[in-house]
Amino acid sequence: MTKKSEYTGDYPEKTLYIPGPTEVREDVIQEMAQPMFGHRMDRMTDLYTTIVEDTKEFLGTDNEVVILTASGTEFWEASTLNLVDENILVPTCGSFSERHANVAERLGKDVDRLEYEWGQAIKPEDIRETLEQSDKHYDVVATVMNESSTGVRNPIEEIGDVVAEYPDTYFVVDAVSALGGDYVDIDEHDIDVIFASTQKAFAMPPGLAVCVVSDDAYDREVDKESASWYGGFQRCLDYYDRKGQTHSTPAIPVMLAYRKQMKYMLEETHEGRDQRHAEMTEYVHDWAREHFDLFAEEGYRSQTVSCIENTRGIDVAETIDAVSEEYDMVFSNGYGSALGEKTFRIGHMGEHTVESIKELTDAIEDVADL
Repeated sequence: MTKKSEYTGDYPEKTLYIPGPTEVREDVIQEMAQPMFGHRMDRMTDLYTTIVEDTKEFLGTDNEVVILTASGTEFWEASTLNLVDENILVPTCGSFSERHANVAERLGKDVDRLEYEWGQAIKPEDIRETLEQSDKHYDVVATVMNESSTGVRNPIEEIGDVVAEYPDTYFVVDAVSALGGDYVDIDEHDIDVIFASTQKAFAMPPGLAVCVVSDDAYDREVDKESASWYGGFQRCLDYYDRKGQTHSTPAIPVMLAYRKQMKYMLEETHEGRDQRHAEMTEYVHDWAREHFDLFAEEGYRSQTVSCIENTRGIDVAETIDAVSEEYDMVFSNGYGSALGEKTFRIGHMGEHTVESIKELTDAIEDVADL
């Protein structure tokens, strides 16, 4: 049985280069120290409508936005309950896409996996072939945009174009570790549901999940006999239309921080953040090719998390510990037992820049004697 390990508050500050949580602006953190107010006051309406409408503007979408106190995991479950009667197709290419399939199975749905080797990307033509040849009707195709366990960025835009040819099949995208740092035109590619956690590329404290919902997905849930209670699209969006608030008590301090951070994001623009993340990605990939190699398939590599293949056989765990101890910087090992020492991961997301990422790679070079 796990024993209590007392939290003392006496810990050195570490700069985070993990796949989330990531670094947060100091003034965004300070927003959470405002005096508390009620979640049914007019002030709450002002706060919630501001963050919802600012998020729509930032993402450039005409679809509806739900912001809940939760992690992005909530919308794995909610989208499955809201949209799937029986059959769901889940292409899997890493740990998080596999977990999405596991969630659907746990909810009693009939799950068909389209399995790829870890490090490979999902191909739109395989989705088309499966939808054409299957004798089943799939209510949903559920795809991860950014497989942070392997550093793969799946071509969700092209997949969305394929799924759009099947009007009774809905397209759900887990963009937990990418949205806000990797541009996607949600409406153009008929994405019915796309969701993220704000502690990733949004550069926020953990605690909020953002979900964009199409009118078709909303209508689909209305027609179903059952749906998620907490993450129900109808319940969340109808309450917003009536009250401009959340149906249940939210984490008000985190929403105050979100309001501040979203103003920064609007100032930088969706396209601007995309460009900055692209520059960080180019730097990390060049560095990785010089010293190691990249694990993900060429042409399908993440813009927020690089999974680097340990071709030199360094002791990954030892290197991580040494960089943390000597430089107060934290990056991540490979995900799970299969990739733990074979790869390591650098999160270049949120408020990081090429300059701040270079500080980490310089530290790794020093510690690993590259």
